[in-house]
Amino acid sequence: FRKMEQEMLKCLFLGFGLQKIRYPCSKKDPFPGEAPIPHKQLQKFQRGEKYKVPAGARRRLKEAIISSEAMSELAQKQAARYDLLLPEDAGFLEGDEDEDTNTISQDDIADAVDITSGSKYFNLHLSQFGPYRLDYGRTGRHLLVGGKKGHVACIDWQSKDLMCEMNVMETVNDVKWLHTEAMFAVAQKRWLYIYDSKGLELHCVKKFNDVLRMQFLPYHFLLATASATGFLQYLDVSVGKEIAAVCTKMGRLDVMSQNPHNAVIHLGHPNGTVSLWSPNQKEPLVKMLCHRGAVRSLTVDKTGTYMVTSGLDRKLKVYDIRAFKPLHSCFLPAGASCLSLSQGGLLSAATGDIVQVYQNVLGSSPVSKPYMAHRLRGQIWGLAYCPFEDVLGIGHGEGFTSMIVPGAGEPNFDALDTNPFRSSKQRQEWEVKALLEKVQPELIGLDPGQLSKVDQASFEQRHKEQVEALGFDPLAKDKFKPKTKKKGRSSAGAIEKRKRKVAHEDQRDEIRQTVQERTERDKEQKEKSNEKKKLGNKSTLDRFRK
Repeated sequence: FRKMEQEMLKCLFLGFGLQKIRYPCSKKDPFPGEAPIPHKQLQKFQRGEKYKVPAGARRRLKEAIISSEAMSELAQKQAARYDLLLPEDAGFLEGDEDEDTNTISQDDIADAVDITSGSKYFNLHLSQFGPYRLDYGRTGRHLLVGGKKGHVACIDWQSKDLMCEMNVMETVNDVKWLHTEAMFAVAQKRWLYIYDSKGLELHCVKKFNDVLRMQFLPYHFLLATASATGFLQYLDVSVGKEIAAVCTKMGRLDVMSQNPHNAVIHLGHPNGTVSLWSPNQKEPLVKMLCHRGAVRSLTVDKTGTYMVTSGLDRKLKVYDIRAFKPLHSCFLPAGASCLSLSQGGLLSAATGDIVQVYQNVLGSSPVSKPYMAHRLRGQIWGLAYCPFEDVLGIGHGEGFTSMIVPGAGEPNFDALDTNPFRSSKQRQEWEVKALLEKVQPELIGLDPGQLSKVDQASFEQRHKEQVEALGFDPLAKDKFKPKTKKKGRSSAGAIEKRKRKVAHEDQRDEIRQTVQERTERDKEQKEKSNEKKKLGNKSTLDRFRK
């Protein structure tokens, strides 16, 4: 060892590397390289199909497509790897053998779980000013309740701190948080009012009268309101201006929901139809006949794929919005007056004074027996799931109830978008970034992926106008000009020969297209003729042959 130390010191002093010294061979790694990722995990973060490189693409286009595909593949693998590091998992309520989970009471659940989880089940006895409507903030910490007889209060429900409480001395139809917990909107009997978290009145918007229901679009900073006069109005909260006012001509609008995927507003009507609206059009994007009676309630899941509706015909229906077709329906004896979908895909339906929670509703499987059930003292007026918590808020005639529903909330949150534990400084920074990244209302449509596509018709129209204005086609290829060469190779005859070689190059693509079209037509004609021959040879008596 002393000799080796001396050799190492000599090498260091002389400026040589230590690579010449031989060490005893170490063991080889039995699992070289990165750990493999499960195929299911990769499929979870898949970003559509791979883009194929066109046949006649140029080198730059090929390089751009290959690099973008490599970047998306790397992002998919990294997301799949880091998904294993997420701290929380969703859990559900499981009963013993021959035991239904809907028979387990809330008191039993609160006694069985830990103290912090048990404190999430509580009742607010407010029988004087009910029934109550409610709304949770995007972070899931703040609760806003509004009584029909004018009582409005906002609470930090986890710490049970009362932020503000007041009586507006007027009928309250609906309450809704805006982009942060510092402001909220109240739809009162005559006009729309906006208050801050201390209860101070900031605005009275008299253009928005007789408002019954409200929805806030967080990425567009738009407050959508539905009124008793049949008007759907949009208010830009960042500027304080009315963006659009649409007369639906469908009567009183008291059923309203939003699609979180594309920010389209869904309205339910007394004639049993559901209409989809955008602020860019005066006519509905889609009209669907969902029930034989009036629509009582509707809700849309967070992916924007499924819509659940209930009507006076006492039916609960699940629709696939992509195809606008019903998947399945079930009959509820008393019908559902309020519906709400959780982040985990649980559906809660209120029938009278009972709340029933259903599991595995979204999909092809029919609605089975309820997952949980809870009876209250008064008539239920509003339902809402708390984001990132296994909690269902219920507003009823006797006040407010917070119900524990295992498996309802998303266990992991995105701290850059909605952080329940953010400080006031982080909230201010988030607000500035959100205002800078605000999506314009002109971009609201049924297909949000349409932005990445080229409008071919408008492009061709613009190209024609450009050709007419300039007098020539700027996108046309320049004529072939042969380069001058030395040693007599630029003679007139040699130049003409080179021009003849490239003469029909522009027409080759057109000729190929016409040939392909002809072959396709010939195939179709042959198929049709074969079908006709088969039909011609058959007779009505052929079905009696053995």
